[in-house]
Amino acid sequence: MRMRKNVVVLVSTSIAVVVVGALIRKWKQWKEQQLRHVKQIIRKFARESATPLSKLWQVADDMVSSMKISLASSDESPTLNMVVSNVTSLPLGDEEGFFYGVSLYGRNLLMLCARLGGKKKPISALQRQDISIPDAVLAGPSLEITDYIATEIAKFVSMHPEIEIEDSEPVENKKFGFTLSYPVHQAMPFSDTASQHKNANNPVRQGMVKDLNRALATHGMTMPVVSLVDETIGGLAGGRYYNRESVAAVTLGTTTNAAYVEPAEEVASDSAQFPNSSELVISMEWGNFNSLHLPLTSYDASVDAESSNPGSQVFEKLISGKYLGEVVRHVLLKLAKETALFGSTVPPKLMIPYLIRPSDMAAMHQDTSEDREIVGEKLGEIFEIHNCCPMAREAVAEVCDIVAERGARLAGAGIVGIIKKLGRIKDRKSVVTVEGELYEHYRIFRNYLHSSVWQMLGKDFSDNVIIEHSHGGSGTGALFLAAAQTQAHHSDY
Repeated sequence: MRMRKNVVVLVSTSIAVVVVGALIRKWKQWKEQQLRHVKQIIRKFARESATPLSKLWQVADDMVSSMKISLASSDESPTLNMVVSNVTSLPLGDEEGFFYGVSLYGRNLLMLCARLGGKKKPISALQRQDISIPDAVLAGPSLEITDYIATEIAKFVSMHPEIEIEDSEPVENKKFGFTLSYPVHQAMPFSDTASQHKNANNPVRQGMVKDLNRALATHGMTMPVVSLVDETIGGLAGGRYYNRESVAAVTLGTTTNAAYVEPAEEVASDSAQFPNSSELVISMEWGNFNSLHLPLTSYDASVDAESSNPGSQVFEKLISGKYLGEVVRHVLLKLAKETALFGSTVPPKLMIPYLIRPSDMAAMHQDTSEDREIVGEKLGEIFEIHNCCPMAREAVAEVCDIVAERGARLAGAGIVGIIKKLGRIKDRKSVVTVEGELYEHYRIFRNYLHSSVWQMLGKDFSDNVIIEHSHGGSGTGALFLAAAQTQAHHSDY
């Protein structure tokens, strides 16, 4: 009897072992199939997103062609709008003194003041105050919003008065620098001054300047605003202050744009509102650039279709911070649906658009911890995906790398396109100022951008293009514009 029990137990144990073994083999086979499917999807995405040297030059050449076509016409272009800025003078580098500036971005108002001591000295005594305009103000009429901005500016100036020094420019002769970083909140009276006009010196923008100066005057301000200027042009002004060979500036943040200095004879005469100027400052509005050679994928098509502006801003959707994370999300969503990478059900938050910020993407991409621990933490914070396996974390980092490399290299191709249009690749030094969180805080993105420019120009010409971070950081372009406009006003007398 005991022997029969032992035999039964032995047989039962053997069957259990066989069953467990079969389950383990089946699980391993499924995991191997899952890994193959994940790799297949990622490899296909990498192929379609590739930016070999030949493609980069095709994009750069198309950029040059689009620039020339737009500059030759006074009509708006379907790709590059090439807005002729109303900035009549850039800094010379010898402007000195204490200056004030404002940068308006989204619903936020960044107010700054600092002392400029000439091109050989850094910015000193820099003060910043960043405020968010309340909902109650934004819900009011445009003049109320303008008055609120003027009130805050007046408060800031009173809190940070200029300390007079010998030979300094009198306050009443100074100008206020004012830059806009688009997209400006739609309730703002400035939101309609973005890129609707080939010529930036348009009645809408002029009216905004008058309203703002009227409001500033009611608060006792004697420093007028001369013009509303794209923040990228502010970056160009900062670059020119420190180096006369600074010819272009690029913003790579939530949004993107490029500005550069163009010889006046290259611009259609009815677009150039300053006939006596030998050079003009152009805001390219390059986010809307398009080319048949851009490496677009099905994920990009989905991002575009679900955006607020389908069919436009194609270049921006490939290189700007707002959209890089969204492309990553679409790839991860496909992996979740087709490979169960994050579990048997698709995480609900993975279906919510625009949750991955540039800082999140940079953190996951640059995670060098063992088993990509930071990636796991970020997935939990953003999408409530917890306890994901090392394979999933590695896949996320790889997707981030593909998207960042493509975006950075295309931005680099755009920069080379500008330098080629100016004819400065072979025999002249050119400085390009870059600002924005992608360049400043996303190290791998920045490295990919630099390497793409070096690769395109080769060892013979790569030293001719110098890419540097903006002086003083984002927003300080308004200070350099204030200095240049004050100097220009002083020279008129």
